[in-house]
Amino acid sequence: MRTGNGTTLLLLFPCICSIVLIIPCQRTVKAQSLPPAKYDGFLYTNHPVDSDTIMIEAFFDPVCPDSRDSWPPLKQAIHHYGSHVSLIVHLLPLPYHDYAFASSRALQIVNLLNPSATFRLLDSFFEHQERFYNAQTSNKSRDAVVNEIAEFTAETVGKSYYSAIVSGFKDSKTDLKTRVSFKYSTSRGVFGTPTFYINGFVLPDSGSSIDYKGWRSFIDPLLA
Repeated sequence: MRTGNGTTLLLLFPCICSIVLIIPCQRTVKAQSLPPAKYDGFLYTNHPVDSDTIMIEAFFDPVCPDSRDSWPPLKQAIHHYGSHVSLIVHLLPLPYHDYAFASSRALQIVNLLNPSATFRLLDSFFEHQERFYNAQTSNKSRDAVVNEIAEFTAETVGKSYYSAIVSGFKDSKTDLKTRVSFKYSTSRGVFGTPTFYINGFVLPDSGSSIDYKGWRSFIDPLLA
């Protein structure tokens, strides 16, 4: 509903309580930066892509256990099929993982600094993600955890990057890139991780890991 002073009034009525959000129209439009200059996501494969290439898209949260468990069999499948498939990884930092956004932002920062280290950092987050779970960080301040993530990132990609990583967390551009990734994921109807698409079609059982045999069962018929 539009009010007389140019603001938009949204009334949301959940089952028990109501929430009133007043959103200034002009500020909403100004803050919107979509579409981005480049397609969202991190390209895992570096071979040429043509109309016969099977395109796989994975939506991950760096501190999601199910995302972690789904990553090794997906990599195994990608290596098995070689140039027949291409993989793009999108980030969806889930709001109930307290430091999913900061972890995703670290990946965006590293991808700007040294794209060849992006998936090395993703591997490291998956291997040590318990450090950044809600319970393990509940008694720490946000600044302390972000500093820990910056140090962890530098340990993974190279300590010479530490100052650039810290600067990246202060750069509004990396914050915006992380938000754009979140918005892109939700625009595709993704609300949980991991979620997978093959050639633009979502696979069943969103939020569940797929093992290597599962990937073979999806992809083999497409190459037959």
